[in-house]
Amino acid sequence: MEQMNHNTDGSHRSSSSSGSGSYLMGASTLTGDAVVNRQGEVLGDIREIMLNVSSGKVEYAVLAFGGFMGIGGKLFAVPWRALVLDAINRRFMLNVSKDRFAHAPGFDKAQWPDMADPTWAAIVHDFYGTDLYGE
Repeated sequence: MEQMNHNTDGSHRSSSSSGSGSYLMGASTLTGDAVVNRQGEVLGDIREIMLNVSSGKVEYAVLAFGGFMGIGGKLFAVPWRALVLDAINRRFMLNVSKDRFAHAPGFDKAQWPDMADPTWAAIVHDFYGTDLYGE
């Protein structure tokens, strides 16, 4: 029988699972985590995790990039499938250069896009090279 272990950081790991990442993690434990590219450059940090309530799947991580002390800067919705968890370093990897990421489709903190809009979603998924309807 498989046993689920609850860690003090909000993650849950099955006693029979292997690998470096947790099986389940609380969304609040991921907000604030850095997102870096393959070169180790910080692209931003996770401010929000967007859940599709119909399917129960995480669709996007909203990253903050730029600005100073929370003032200015832009937000970017990154498809969840584009991110790779680096559990050892408590961060995520995103395969995009810092220069390219600076030109990603973003939005102002006061004017969030309609993330359910298929046209908007297609633009975002196209930018990151992820399949809009893929698994």
